[in-house]
Amino acid sequence: MNLLLNAVPNYTASDFSEETWWLTLLKAVFIIVYLIVNVLLALWVERRGLGRMQTRPGPNVAGPLGLFQAFADAGKLLFKEDMWTRRSDKFLYFLAPAIAAFSAFSVFGVIPMGPNVNLFGHSSPLQLADMPVATLYILAITSLGLYGVVLGGWSTRSTLPLYGAVRSSAQVISYELAMGMALVSVFLMSGTMSTSQIVASQGNVWWAFALIPAFLVYCISATGEVNRLPFDLPEAEGELVAGHMTEYSSMKFGWYYLSEYVNMLNVSAVATTMFLGGWHAPLPFSFFAFFNEGWWGMLWFFLKMWFFMFLLIWTRATLLRFRYDQFMTLGWKWLMPIALVWLVAVAIVRGITAWVEVSLPVLGAVIVAVFGLIMLIMWITDKGEPEQRPKPSDEEYTGFADGFPVPPLPGQTPIASSRQGRNPIVVTPSKEGSDE
Repeated sequence: MNLLLNAVPNYTASDFSEETWWLTLLKAVFIIVYLIVNVLLALWVERRGLGRMQTRPGPNVAGPLGLFQAFADAGKLLFKEDMWTRRSDKFLYFLAPAIAAFSAFSVFGVIPMGPNVNLFGHSSPLQLADMPVATLYILAITSLGLYGVVLGGWSTRSTLPLYGAVRSSAQVISYELAMGMALVSVFLMSGTMSTSQIVASQGNVWWAFALIPAFLVYCISATGEVNRLPFDLPEAEGELVAGHMTEYSSMKFGWYYLSEYVNMLNVSAVATTMFLGGWHAPLPFSFFAFFNEGWWGMLWFFLKMWFFMFLLIWTRATLLRFRYDQFMTLGWKWLMPIALVWLVAVAIVRGITAWVEVSLPVLGAVIVAVFGLIMLIMWITDKGEPEQRPKPSDEEYTGFADGFPVPPLPGQTPIASSRQGRNPIVVTPSKEGSDE
């Protein structure tokens, strides 16, 4: 009981005062291994999870419970024929997947996975590095990864990869703006852009609960950023084969494949850091100081990150792919205005509480009510008046609509065939030896 009442969790930012170069190198190697192991785990969890959600077994042959299926896929990519297209720009064709993989592995460099612990006699945080603008570094690195996709589609000089690259660039631009504005509200509430200090600021309440609209906008935008269903338009199999990866094989394709899953881990880790309290213990464990110290932070961070990963897998099994116009409408007409309105509301709250002593819950309730009213007005005005279309029976059916052949709608009379009533063709046998 004394432990529960006197618990004072360690909600301080990371302290790098005793950091050494070999500790930094050791952490960098650990991050690479950690991400690769999590990718292997993600491949197995996704396939088994999708199998259960879609009433099929999933991988169950390669090893017990299909645990070795990811290793089998990796071996197949390593020994698969490495093709080079003749028309491609060879340098950029090889550089593009390297850029995508490098950008994906670089994000975890500023993600805090735990508090300061004793590492070989040195007090060092479970974080590779931190800086006052660490979150801007994350946004910059994710934007740099887009070059790997665009160059991969352009360097092959093929139609379908180019379409996939153009779609991906439009998708990232459209959804990164909404995601950035969702993160700005976290900056305003935390008063910093340092990742470790943002985690420390969530000692009392996680921003996922205090900033629910921003968290929802981030979740949707992050799904669009990593090209996952229902936003996998750059890799739409029915339209573009595999998008920007169509002309890649062997490990060049493997680097793209690896970077896609690492990016899933990246957006999950950023969501954990910005909105889910980072490595802090969840309730009811947060009442005990013991669970917020030492290596426990790694466990809580891992579980929260995989909670978000499960949401990405769940949406893939549940939702269908958007049409491109629906995709752009959601990004520009809904997510952007919602993120902007919520950002203004958070700024107003911060400004009022800085000058006037007002009960924060009351003020927050008023802002949420105004925000909801604005969203309702946007929804009503966006619907507009329903378009008055003539009945199909009133339209003349010509067999074509906008230049394309279409079947008749209910109530329309099909066109009589021009061959109807024509005399049958009579076949007469030709004489032997003639040219007829």
